[in-house]
Amino acid sequence: MDAYDVAVVGHFSIDSIIIPSQLAPVKTLGGAVAYTSLTAQQLGCNVVVLSKVGDDFPQVYMRRLKRWGIDCSRVRRLESAQTTSFMLTYDEQLSNRSIKIVAIAPPLTTTDVAGAPESKVIHIAPIANEVTNEVAEQLRKKARTLSLDPQGLLRVFDSQGQVMLRPTHNMKILEMVDVYKSSIEEILVLTGKPDIASAIGVVHSFGVKLVLVTLSQEGVLLSTGEGVYRIPAYPNRRVVDPTGAGDVFIGGFIAEYIHKKDPVWCSCVGAAAASVALEHVGTSFRVGKAETYQRATWIYEKRIKQPHTL
Repeated sequence: MDAYDVAVVGHFSIDSIIIPSQLAPVKTLGGAVAYTSLTAQQLGCNVVVLSKVGDDFPQVYMRRLKRWGIDCSRVRRLESAQTTSFMLTYDEQLSNRSIKIVAIAPPLTTTDVAGAPESKVIHIAPIANEVTNEVAEQLRKKARTLSLDPQGLLRVFDSQGQVMLRPTHNMKILEMVDVYKSSIEEILVLTGKPDIASAIGVVHSFGVKLVLVTLSQEGVLLSTGEGVYRIPAYPNRRVVDPTGAGDVFIGGFIAEYIHKKDPVWCSCVGAAAASVALEHVGTSFRVGKAETYQRATWIYEKRIKQPHTL
């Protein structure tokens, strides 16, 4: 018997988001674990987070997470340490952003995850190189399905804290993974391939069953190994803040996938959930089931084409 539907692993962050619609930077709870866990919980999952924060992590964030139903009993608060923190600055069109790291929490260790509960899905979501292969190996033993967003494994920081992506020569973690999700930029950097079809093929070659690639306003690609589906983005009337949209997507995907649903439908739910989050700043969104499923049905019934070759 699995103790949880979903466990999400990685660092919370304290984000300062600068967007044109706001007069001042918005300080908010951040990190992929925040966006993914909140989405999965709001769509009915029993969720636990494994993370580390510093003594600067606002107590109001922890209270809010617990009030929302996230099990934070495995979040370690370290005295004399800082919480991973970022400053994100968007352009007028919200299509480009710069990311600067302000502080980094200590990495997760095998000791930190030794007591990880058995879960239907464990989603590994690092943001600043805090997860090692050894940690992933421990988690693999506790998960029916292991999901990965490699974003934080590809990041490097220059002397000013600016975030850049670099290839990793250690691809072993992919051998443990069932579901892979990243942006198109990240999968190209990870694999070193010049085109998306080749990059997806490389990820599948490690035994990954499902590959999900987010394309910003153009939606998501889902590759099952047998075919590729293009999942369009839901047409939002207004986009307020794109931060965490990919993490909300995978949270919505996982919330359906644990019920053994069709991956195409799971992707539609993920895309619908992301569209809801885009209309709010940071983690202030609430992904309601009724609205999410209504949007997902629109995507599924109106827009999904048969699998095609890239």
